[in-house]
Amino acid sequence: MSLMLEVAVAPGFKAGDHVRVASRRPLGHCRAPWYLRGKPGVVVEAMGCFRDPERLAYHKPGLPGQHLYKIRFAQTDLWDGYRGAASDHLDADITENWLESC
Repeated sequence: MSLMLEVAVAPGFKAGDHVRVASRRPLGHCRAPWYLRGKPGVVVEAMGCFRDPERLAYHKPGLPGQHLYKIRFAQTDLWDGYRGAASDHLDADITENWLESC
């Protein structure tokens, strides 16, 4: 069974858009890691629309679906005192319901 969906709703973001992961406390299961909440990033790729993993976790059908994005975060934005190269980054897959425009 494929989790990818065909939908009429266009993705809200595109590659190159600057976004921020919402800084909110989830009620129950959450797919946005705590260390990324409130952090800025850049959309690398819009990966399609999939069944909502936060609803699937509770044996719901996962609808409506959520657009999924690969977001790139600078390590220096994630960790206080990061001493690696300024170009170091982390990529994470984040659903649209957790993203805000910057």
